[in-house]
Amino acid sequence: MIHEVDHVLKGLLRGGVFSGTDVEVSFEAPSRDWAARRNTPTINAYLYDIREDTERRQRGAVSVKDAQGIVLKRRQPPRWFRLSYLLTAWTKRPEDEHRLLSAVMATLLPHEVLTPSELTGALAELGLSVPITIGVPPAESRSLADIWSALGGELKPSLDVVVTAPFPAVPEYAAGPPVTEGAGVRVRGLDGSLDGSPERHHRP
Repeated sequence: MIHEVDHVLKGLLRGGVFSGTDVEVSFEAPSRDWAARRNTPTINAYLYDIREDTERRQRGAVSVKDAQGIVLKRRQPPRWFRLSYLLTAWTKRPEDEHRLLSAVMATLLPHEVLTPSELTGALAELGLSVPITIGVPPAESRSLADIWSALGGELKPSLDVVVTAPFPAVPEYAAGPPVTEGAGVRVRGLDGSLDGSPERHHRP
């Protein structure tokens, strides 16, 4: 599922104001070695943190239905995880990097909620909308200075982008066949017999 979130995020960036440009989108760690190898304008989206959004956790079972509304199987509600990306721009001049970051904001801000039609693969099959936050400070346990220190690079202007995505919980259970016939009811007379008692059918 993480790779599908990567695919969606890359599609948003490549399909926005960067469409038709030579700006690349990379998910590699922006270390010193990586920075030394790049030779084109690049937007780096580094996934630095994955943690469950426990406030979204649900109990019970979810029914999976076909086009006719018939229950095919039941499964546990999906678990939601916050995927935190550090977005940075890499060019030869700081002014150009600032322009790229502005373009990233202009591209992502209109997409703060992704509908199932904008998603792909198993992520789309869940039929759930996926929220995105842009520029919200990271969790207290992860400061940007610590992240850059761990990468061995210099502190750069960045955007913190968080995609909260559902991950299916297993196992799934096949549902039994649907009831297609209603119950038949007959009423006994005072003598206890069913003679002359018509059978009444009830819808399932």
